[in-house]
Amino acid sequence: MLSKSQAKWFFLSATSGFSLVFLALTVDTLNQIPERTNEADLSESAVRGRLIWDQNNCMGCHTLLGEGAYYAPELTKVVQRRGAPWMRQFLKDPAAMYPHRRQMVQYNFTDEQIDDLVEFFAWIGKIDTNGFPADPPLKALMGAAPASTANAAALAGSPPVFKQMCTACHSIGGTGGNVGPALDGVAQRKNPTELDAWLADPNKVKPGTAMPNLNLSASDRQALVSWLSTLK
Repeated sequence: MLSKSQAKWFFLSATSGFSLVFLALTVDTLNQIPERTNEADLSESAVRGRLIWDQNNCMGCHTLLGEGAYYAPELTKVVQRRGAPWMRQFLKDPAAMYPHRRQMVQYNFTDEQIDDLVEFFAWIGKIDTNGFPADPPLKALMGAAPASTANAAALAGSPPVFKQMCTACHSIGGTGGNVGPALDGVAQRKNPTELDAWLADPNKVKPGTAMPNLNLSASDRQALVSWLSTLK
């Protein structure tokens, strides 16, 4: 049993000690902020993108760094998930990308505003967030589909548009997204004419499909069809 005098000194020393620890941790955190927030790469374009984000109340639907609404997707790592080309295409016309589904408002952003937004998201995505947001566990729980060794090697020779846009949703040889079906062996399921029609207007071929219309140019479609036709 401590005396009143001992209890007093124990309280004061413990309080002082923990206060010093708290101050030391605070100073350490503040010293890490410039590096962990990617401050050195904060460009004027990214700053303009942040202003666009605020002015259009994007946080009313989306979350960023865990803050905001949960009506629409979390966007902290959106550039890493989707890629800059996909984002630019989506921001030009959200409705065209996902017809017949819940859609983002069409803000009619200019090309410069879209570039600024993408730059802002790219900067946000490089912030050290201690692993937030976590990778979706569904792929690990469901198990990866058997991968074709030949297709895995063929992925290295895929056209640029596939790497920029398609891998956000589709995989080849186990590499890529798992939103859409894996494309291993797609040439055994669809001939070149069918592939071209699908890429030109997925909703026309299959009304209500989740596949967005990427508004691909004829040259990009031809490059994709030629390459996908080799995946047998």
